Amino acid sequence: MLIISNNELIKNLGIMGRDTIAEILTSIRNAYMDQKKVVRITSTNSTENVIKILLREGFIENMRKQRENKKSFLVLTLRHRRTRKKPYRNIFNLNRISRPGLRIYSNYQRIPRILGGMGIVILSTSRGIMTDREARLEGIGGEILCSIW
Repeated sequence: MLIISNNELIKNLGIMGRDTIAEILTSIRNAYMDQKKVVRITSTNSTENVIKILLREGFIENMRKQRENKKSFLVLTLRHRRTRKKPYRNIFNLNRISRPGLRIYSNYQRIPRILGGMGIVILSTSRGIMTDREARLEGIGGEILCSIW
């Protein structure tokens, strides 16, 4: 008689998918709490697009790709204090809003404003992953992935 644990079944058969957005948010949140300067996360198209938004909005200082044993990773340099004259934003809160068990969608008029526009909401739309401001300007809604402030 062969006995297989649930973890082995999930790992070998790939029954459960991974929530890569939640993984990167948790990694960044934990690194900020530990005052770490560098975080390494697995690279997928969606995580790369979310990280590009965080980089553009000033939450992350730098991003570089790294390949190791046929897997690619993103190495993020986090900001903890002001070091340059660029716009500086520190992350106080990262929340995953839509998750695999409960997807949250919104049209462009009902996209939530975080702290009156001080924070950002990241959406997955038909035109790609973008911030709440970009979605409102283009007049499109989508799945609300996360909020950051």
